[in-house]
This record gives sequence, C-alpha cells and structure tokens, in this order.
Amino acid sequence: MRLWRLPCVLVTVLLLAGCQTPPSTLPVSEPGPAAECRWSVGDRAAQPLMRAAVDALESEGFLIRHTDLALGLVSAERTRVLPGYGDRHDGWGARGMFGGIGIGGGRGGVSSGVMVGFGGVGSMAHDATRLERVSLLAGSDEVRVSRDIQVIDWRGELAESRSASTAEFCQRLRAAIESGGGQ
Repeated sequence: MRLWRLPCVLVTVLLLAGCQTPPSTLPVSEPGPAAECRWSVGDRAAQPLMRAAVDALESEGFLIRHTDLALGLVSAERTRVLPGYGDRHDGWGARGMFGGIGIGGGRGGVSSGVMVGFGGVGSMAHDATRLERVSLLAGSDEVRVSRDIQVIDWRGELAESRSASTAEFCQRLRAAIESGGGQ
C-alpha cells in the first residue's frame, strides 16, 4: 500500500466535511411581543377578567378552544380562507372552473380527454387558510397576551408563520376587556 495516498484522502475528507460551529444565538420570536401585550391586573378578580376576555375574543370572531380558571388561561383561534394565496405556477390540477380539455401523449402514442365538472378541482380548491391563535394568561399581577398567525396552503403544508402580538391588537383587546367584554 502506498502511504502517500492517505494524507490526500484525509485532506479531501476534511475539505468536504467543512467546519461546524454552534450558533452564536438561539432562535427568538421575531418580532417580539409589544409592550402593550402586558398590563397590570389591578384590583380585578381573575374570574370576571377571564369572563370579559372570553366575551371580547368571541366578539372579534374567535372560537374559544380552552379555558382554565386555576391557571388564568384563555386560548382562542379563528380561521379565514385566503382566496388567491396559492402558487400561480403550480400546474397540479390546473383546470377551468367548469372542466378542461387535454391532449397529450407519451411512449409513442397520443391521447386526449375531457373533464367535466363544477369546482372541486381547480383554482377554487387551492385557497390557503389563515389560522390565528390567541392565548391570554391572567396571573396574580399581570395579564399577558400572545398571538400568532399561520398560513396553511391547500395541501396542508405550513406556508407562513409569524408572531402577531402587535400593539394595536393588544390595545383593542384590553379596551374590550376593561369595558366589560366587547358588548
């Protein structure tokens, strides 16, 4: 065996492997929650505050998924269809609204076909869904609100995800809670 090949192989392996280093920072939520998403409870009891929070969220179209009085937790979500969010260049099932005609071939032959139908397959079925989740935690000292938005494409794959704990949303929610729940 020739030993001069061994250093060449080792150098090649090291060059192909590269150097791995740990990240300098851990991932964080971008953007972070606004300062308006935290406020003092004051002298309000937990049960009336949570009742007002449930009413305020329901008045904005949220569906309450879970409440826990012992923890002071309210979880809610709402969904909305996003027409036209899909990929325009996705050729899967691209048909007209009332059907389609196809001519093609393969392996030396020619084929043709007609699809007749209404909706079902086509651009109407390729809309994404926006899922918005809100969690409100009423502790003994303060109330914290967190909100996130996800967009799920027509195949069920996550297309977008972001934190949405904005000052405007939290101010509106707090005003509705303090006024008695949005009625």
